[in-house]
Amino acid sequence: MARVARVAVENAALSFDKIYTYLIPEDMDARPGCRVTAPFGAGNRTRFGIVMETADAPAPQRAKTLVSLVDEKPLLDAEMLALARWLRETTFCTYFDAMRALLPPGAGVRLQYQYLLPRGAVLPGGADGDRRRVFEYLKGRGRPVREETLCAALALAPDAPVLRDLCGEGLLIKSQLVRQRVLDGKLVMARLADGIETLSDVTVKITAKQKAVVELLLQAGQASLKEVCYFAAAGKSVVDRLETAGVVQYYTREVYRSPYAAGPARDTAAGIELSDEQRAACDALCGLADSGKPQTALLYGVTGSGKTEVFLRAIRHVLASGRGVIVMVPEISLTPQTVDRFRRHFGSRVAVLHSGLSMTERLDEWKRIRDGGAQIVVGTRSAVFAPVRDLGLIVMDEEQESTYKSEQSPRYHARDVARRRAAWHKCLLLLASATPCTESFWHARRGDYTLLTLRARYGAARLPDVTIVDMNLQEPDARSASLSPQLIGELGENLARGEQSILLLNRRGYNTLVKCAVCQTVAECPNCSVALTYHSANGHLMCHYCGYTARADAVCPSCGSRFRRFSGAGTQKVEQELGELFPDARVLRMDMDTTMARFSHEKHFADFSAGKYDIIIGTQMVAKGLDFPNVTLVGVLSADSALYAQDYRSFERAFSLFTQVVGRSGRAQKAGRAFIQTFTPENPVIALAAAQDYDSFYEEEIESRRLHLYPPFCDMAGIGFSGQRGGETRAAARRFLQELTALAQSEYADLPLRVLGPCESQILKIAGRYRWRMAVKCRWNARTRELLWRTVQKYLAVREYHSVALSIDPRFESAL
Repeated sequence: MARVARVAVENAALSFDKIYTYLIPEDMDARPGCRVTAPFGAGNRTRFGIVMETADAPAPQRAKTLVSLVDEKPLLDAEMLALARWLRETTFCTYFDAMRALLPPGAGVRLQYQYLLPRGAVLPGGADGDRRRVFEYLKGRGRPVREETLCAALALAPDAPVLRDLCGEGLLIKSQLVRQRVLDGKLVMARLADGIETLSDVTVKITAKQKAVVELLLQAGQASLKEVCYFAAAGKSVVDRLETAGVVQYYTREVYRSPYAAGPARDTAAGIELSDEQRAACDALCGLADSGKPQTALLYGVTGSGKTEVFLRAIRHVLASGRGVIVMVPEISLTPQTVDRFRRHFGSRVAVLHSGLSMTERLDEWKRIRDGGAQIVVGTRSAVFAPVRDLGLIVMDEEQESTYKSEQSPRYHARDVARRRAAWHKCLLLLASATPCTESFWHARRGDYTLLTLRARYGAARLPDVTIVDMNLQEPDARSASLSPQLIGELGENLARGEQSILLLNRRGYNTLVKCAVCQTVAECPNCSVALTYHSANGHLMCHYCGYTARADAVCPSCGSRFRRFSGAGTQKVEQELGELFPDARVLRMDMDTTMARFSHEKHFADFSAGKYDIIIGTQMVAKGLDFPNVTLVGVLSADSALYAQDYRSFERAFSLFTQVVGRSGRAQKAGRAFIQTFTPENPVIALAAAQDYDSFYEEEIESRRLHLYPPFCDMAGIGFSGQRGGETRAAARRFLQELTALAQSEYADLPLRVLGPCESQILKIAGRYRWRMAVKCRWNARTRELLWRTVQKYLAVREYHSVALSIDPRFESAL
């Protein structure tokens, strides 16, 4: 008998991704959840792996032995290892992809190799040039030298034959080091070198892009390297060359390691009296949390009804029993207010996890949670994997939001993961929303979930009065193409009263459509099947998918003209129009371009809450979950852009977006108003959102889903294909359909399936890769997954399609 480890190995393609068995050396304490290094493949290249289980078993024939142990104690516990297996089975990812989702980015490690001459080593006479150069270089150092240093000094390739030969002859010792991939908490900054105060002070020849960098730094003084690259529309290599030439200097700035100051808790609950509805909901949740069984509850309440206060009380109850809590919000923009509120209640017991933190901070927070230093985790989608000890409650606020679904491998939905974890810990999953997703409300109506309802706003606040503005009937205002005269007038009144306004436009940039003024050719990205957007901040056309940029005055590829026609308004243009309409108004724009900096969401929302701004114009990050008592006016500038999309959820998402943003108005004592601008006022979704009538919307939506056979009346899986050649990608999709059809009509003929496609994706090409897709309406059970796994294996056996990437999405949401 021998001690063996069953290991999931990194960088395994789906075609050979499985659990591999290795022998454990006698002096190695390899336990499940520990990372190890192991020889892999015919060349025995060292790879990382994670031990899934260990056992005493007969030694397998030709079994290889683990090389080293990375972690002294397991990084993943039994629950997380089981969760990784479940993720792989249900999302069709590799084992290592599943485990990467469970760990913070800073936990990653990398291998480094180093070389050392053995004591007393002597090179035989007649050795060739490379052997002698290596020998003399290492002999002069007298200590181990990293592989990259050695190869760079001698112009050798990594793992060059000469190095392998010397190691094989015992004349060279190669060893490996494991290094943690963690940022050091520093930000790379750029500034001009001393003595450069004008452009004429630059004595070296520079390119046009380098000139843009210099002009930016002359104006700004200093900026982060990331900001320089964005606003100058230049790559990092452009700035690097300026640094090499002595024009620009790099330096590092200390980045605050802890994401939020750990202040003491203040008992803010004592002064808040719950309404009867809130009290009943809170009592019900506490009872469910104490049941000792996996439970799911849906807290459905109108905007401003006090849902957050209800689950704050439930959290306090769960903490009193010694159990932990995870609270998820759908976007980083909602994190600041949530974190502030929770820290006021619970102090340093709160940890924060989201992608806006540095890798170092996320790793530190993750370790604090794992070690029991924090009992409450607040974060975005990935927080569902937080290693909270003895979970007692998982809260998903705004549970209907699409951002809870991962679009990268593994393609999980946080709701499904939360349900899985609730089953493991026998705890309560609380879904909360003013506009629940149709499936969740259907489950609640059927009794699968406990339904708790808050029908009235807290403190007798009224829902805002909503006006639907028919843009077909509006006289155009020369001062603004985006704001109706009616909304312009309301904004003026709000400014006169000292009250604040929120405007929603879900399109960033300045102009969203740029054409040649001569031949009408639309400016398109050469890498993607999308139009470029004009950004006034840097004067460039930009692709929002791959990041491609071009000068706004670049020649037309069709006719050579430099004249452009700009149309379509984004947030940048509306910001400019507001400045012209109301010169004294303080306008804050919030979109991806203005919230790139660290803690920018916190700063912007704090400034707006403090009254430093009168109007916010922003994308959907300003639409949900925010509570500003002085906001009495909301404007939806383009309702139609949200209504019509190739997605069976488009009406549901539009209704939710309109309802949520309208609900930001009049949340305190002052009455609120909202205006929804549309060219299709007859659309029932707009009228129902204006009335905040979710129940009627649900009845219409569920009947439409039943009629057209969409979830919850079936499940939908999506199969995606992407490749660098369009014809090959199309052929791969058709081959997959052929394999699927053959199995479905024979061994799996009992399964109810409806296959749609394959066809081109809505955006055919992104980042130079062509995309095709197909959908399967089914029941997402073990047998259906078995059918798809069988199909995947048959498809992957066809070598001619190995260059086409395959992905399977268990929650496909296209209207295909």
